[in-house]
Amino acid sequence: MPTPLHWKKSLGILWVANFSIMCGMNLVLPFLPLYIGQLGVHDVGEVVRWTGWIVAAQFITSFLTQPLWGAIADRRGRKIMLLRAGIGMSVVTALMGIVTEPWQLLALRLLNGFFSGFISMAVSLQASLTPPEHSGKSLGTLQTGAIAGSLIGPLVGGLLASFIGYSHVFFFTGGLMLCASLIVMIFIHEERKPLAPKKERKRTEWRLFRPLLPVFAASLITQIGMMSIEPIVTVYAKTLYTGSHLELLAGLVVAITGIANLFGAPSLGRIGDRIGQRRTLVIALTMAALAFIPQAFATSITMLLVGRFLLGLFIGGMIPSLNVLVKKLAPTQIQGTAYGFNTSSLFLGNLIGPLVGSHLAAAYGFLSVFYVTMGILLLCALFVYNNPSLDGRSQPDTV
Repeated sequence: MPTPLHWKKSLGILWVANFSIMCGMNLVLPFLPLYIGQLGVHDVGEVVRWTGWIVAAQFITSFLTQPLWGAIADRRGRKIMLLRAGIGMSVVTALMGIVTEPWQLLALRLLNGFFSGFISMAVSLQASLTPPEHSGKSLGTLQTGAIAGSLIGPLVGGLLASFIGYSHVFFFTGGLMLCASLIVMIFIHEERKPLAPKKERKRTEWRLFRPLLPVFAASLITQIGMMSIEPIVTVYAKTLYTGSHLELLAGLVVAITGIANLFGAPSLGRIGDRIGQRRTLVIALTMAALAFIPQAFATSITMLLVGRFLLGLFIGGMIPSLNVLVKKLAPTQIQGTAYGFNTSSLFLGNLIGPLVGSHLAAAYGFLSVFYVTMGILLLCALFVYNNPSLDGRSQPDTV
């Protein structure tokens, strides 16, 4: 039997794979409305509507299927689920380059969501390989791979589209995702423990899920709070700055939280290893809420950028801390399923958050979104503080 990889080596390999997958997923976003126009939709309102549905489609099917893939991972292994996701998305994404109608693109985005789950399975696999005392640092560092990919992807996509055309970017993206899958297939080895009999597993699995419900709730509330601001932040930036290079500064306002994430995720992960994930979550949620104060009362673009950077620093501590709690609270035999449900909670937050933010802004103005988001994050901090089960005491592997 092959020797398992050291967790630091597997972390490096999965970091590269996560970066490649997220870079590929974000390559197509800058020119997606233009591509829809190329498919025969010319009315601006129709382009916007098609773009909204096509972007959301992948989240919808991802939300529905993540628990299923997680449950299969618990029985068949996480590595095989990584390969399923990576190879499936690479083929579907490449096919997007040959569509002739917008409904075909929508259908492929729905199918892409069905195959998705690479990032959550990478987290689950790395969590299973990492010693408990290094979980926060490890999963925080792994998250930076996805963040870096999501930041660089749109830049690369915009450049490639101008040189090789929209269709060829989809082909390039499919190839990049396939490379990420091959990296995992060749360099990652997973040691799997034998499963208990099926009847015994069914009797105990749902009982073991009960302590995880507060984690899933915290993931959902956190993501709603974070995503509610996204639909209006660029428009809000334009009310504070009307000088030259407006588009560049608007892009920086969006990107700067991700840049700050690169510093915050591993740093707060290490702090979580020392003081516990529950305390780290309370601190991160509270400080993220307070970071909206300079944004709400910004009188210049600089003040908004400072607030967005501070927000990004503390956002970086949230998702890794929640992932570590899943590792600690879920016995090994249901960790894949648990990570699947946690990822579904995040995807549901991705869907609900922008809807809440856009409707609030339309009805009550920009500032209402900042106040409501602050309130959501502070309530989540109070929820975490009042849930001792989130101290992360491991459950025994009884299945």
